[in-house]
Amino acid sequence: MTSLPGLRPYRPEDSAALADICIRTAASGGDARDLYPDHELVPSIFATPYAVLEPDLTFVVDDGTGRAVGYILGTADTPRFVKEYRESWLPRVAGRFPLPEGPPRSPADEMTALLHNPERMVLPELAGHPAHLHIDLLPDWQRRGYGKKLMHAFLAALNAKGVEGVHLSMLTSNTPARAFYDRLGFTEIHVPDPGPVTYLVRSTRTDP
Repeated sequence: MTSLPGLRPYRPEDSAALADICIRTAASGGDARDLYPDHELVPSIFATPYAVLEPDLTFVVDDGTGRAVGYILGTADTPRFVKEYRESWLPRVAGRFPLPEGPPRSPADEMTALLHNPERMVLPELAGHPAHLHIDLLPDWQRRGYGKKLMHAFLAALNAKGVEGVHLSMLTSNTPARAFYDRLGFTEIHVPDPGPVTYLVRSTRTDP
């Protein structure tokens, strides 16, 4: 049965679709499947662990047939998430993605190093915004208002949990993404030595 496209909570059967969306938008919003031989690597860092560890904060855009074509996911408490990731998520995937020896020699090596270092997510400058998020939509579903709807659903869920602030990181070079976040009220926060990313924060309140 087909219905109208719209938002809904994540379901476990969406897992493969989330992974597909993640890798197909991982190159500054573009398809990254040619960069990573194992297409599960990037989702194992930026999508799947959130859906597994905090499914109540995972929302998808359903295309009307039951297929997820976009998502927002994250955590209400980054230090707690990092601890759970280290203890319960990393052991599930470390065998498939072992930490490479020596310096990274490929994009896959760089991503694998991130996979094995969840503690990089805990920064003192972000303590006042303890939640964080990731949001991705397949290209055909962008610029149709779904990103804003996903963000409002996520912020409302955080607010209902009593979480007052949220942060995200994005590649500084991804100017379309920055424009999107600016429109949604995110502002830049200074973090020492951020590398190629910019950190943005905002309140979880969504009232005008």
